[in-house]
Amino acid sequence: MYDENTNVEQRYRLLIEAITDYAIYMLDPQGTITSWNPGAKRLKGYSEEEIVGRHFSTFYTEDDRAEGLPSRALQTAEQEGRFEREGWRLRKDGTRFWANVIIDPIRDAQGSLIGFAKITRDISEKRAAQEAIFQAQKMEAVGQLTGGLAHDFNNLLTAIMGSLEIARKRAVNPDVANLIDNAIQGAQRGAALTQRLLAFSRQQELLLRPVDIVDLVRGMEELIQRTIGPQIVIQTQFPLGLARARTDANQLESALLNLVVNARDAMPAGGEIVITAKLETMSEGQESELPAGDYVRLIVRDEGEGMDAQTLANAMTPFFTTKGVGKGTGLGLSMVHGLMAQSGGKLVLRSTLGAGTSAELWLPVAREAAEETLKDAAPATTAPPQSMAVLVVDDDPLVLMNTVLLLEDLGMETLQASSGQEALSVLEKGPLPNVIVTDQAMPQMTGARLYQEIRSRFPGLPVILATGYAELPNGTESVSGAVRLSKPFSQDQLSQALIEATRGTNG
Repeated sequence: MYDENTNVEQRYRLLIEAITDYAIYMLDPQGTITSWNPGAKRLKGYSEEEIVGRHFSTFYTEDDRAEGLPSRALQTAEQEGRFEREGWRLRKDGTRFWANVIIDPIRDAQGSLIGFAKITRDISEKRAAQEAIFQAQKMEAVGQLTGGLAHDFNNLLTAIMGSLEIARKRAVNPDVANLIDNAIQGAQRGAALTQRLLAFSRQQELLLRPVDIVDLVRGMEELIQRTIGPQIVIQTQFPLGLARARTDANQLESALLNLVVNARDAMPAGGEIVITAKLETMSEGQESELPAGDYVRLIVRDEGEGMDAQTLANAMTPFFTTKGVGKGTGLGLSMVHGLMAQSGGKLVLRSTLGAGTSAELWLPVAREAAEETLKDAAPATTAPPQSMAVLVVDDDPLVLMNTVLLLEDLGMETLQASSGQEALSVLEKGPLPNVIVTDQAMPQMTGARLYQEIRSRFPGLPVILATGYAELPNGTESVSGAVRLSKPFSQDQLSQALIEATRGTNG
């Protein structure tokens, strides 16, 4: 009998010692460690000689010990038959890991407590994956909210800017004209904020073309230095022959300037900002949010204050800012994040408190063989024909009224409709206008759907689609052939859209 019990005990010990993915050890009734398996040594860093005889609260954080969690854990296990919880635990070197902990009571044949069996498992990777999913869902929800807000603000700003433009033209008193100019500048700043909201929600309109990153940064050096002041030194380091990236050059300039300003603000006493770029390859099966392929990694690195883990986790959330009241909108990094995602890349932030921050812009390498210009074509100077009749379609009365006002100030005859169905009725009755300007986001019938109906019933009738979004909802409605007009728009932009829409149909 003795031999049989000895063999069972030996097999049990061999089993416990063979397990290296779990920390399995025994405690006496007071919580003192009485045994230690190789898995515990690997997970927590202590050898058996170092840890046996010490209290298991050694592995708990200072906050957990202050709250009495170790003693409550033993009490729960004794009274309820098991204690199980997840939480932070400490290794010998002081680093933390997220652990799943199980404590079971051990009793003798008479039912008296003689100790506890404790199993600890490192589930840091699982927790990180869950947090990544939660963060992605949160960002998606916030993106939908901000996109909707930006659309509503764009409508308001379209009405405000249109009325201000006409008022500015009609102002006789110079003092009044100056006040209107100030109001226009304020509205334009509001429009810039909506663009940042749309950038975060990936709904801004981008012009994606091959961009020489080195040339772009070199061309911005003077602007960057003027922006950040003389206390900051800018260093650039680029390899020879760096591939071009596929992105929107204007938006990338704005993103880069934003990152440099953030870096400056992290170094109030001055310092150095280093801008570098290198080619990176993401292979199949590599753990990354990016698909396999070649990328240009543009890095802005500072030697400033850095961020703690919580600040770093929230840094790209809209409206989150560590700057004082009135000194930041909290939309800068959100805008950069949205630009990267919409361009097929990503923004990566790396930071340690007291050791600076690196912001990495991962941009896909451009595959287009033909050389393309990086600058928008110069706007046409030709004025639109003044004898045109224009049908304006918008469900927002303010936008409808102001668009009509802008067109009539250009000398146009106007017709109005507050819905797609009403617009079709106007067209059926005739006579047909020369061009149609329609909003996209309308109830019952969107502007894209209206365009399809017009193309089917009245082929060749030019349509201008006014929208604040980069893409149509669900991507199901084709607008090929329609002229896009981004909200909020000025009278000049409206005029250029009319010229583009009627090109080839007049004269």
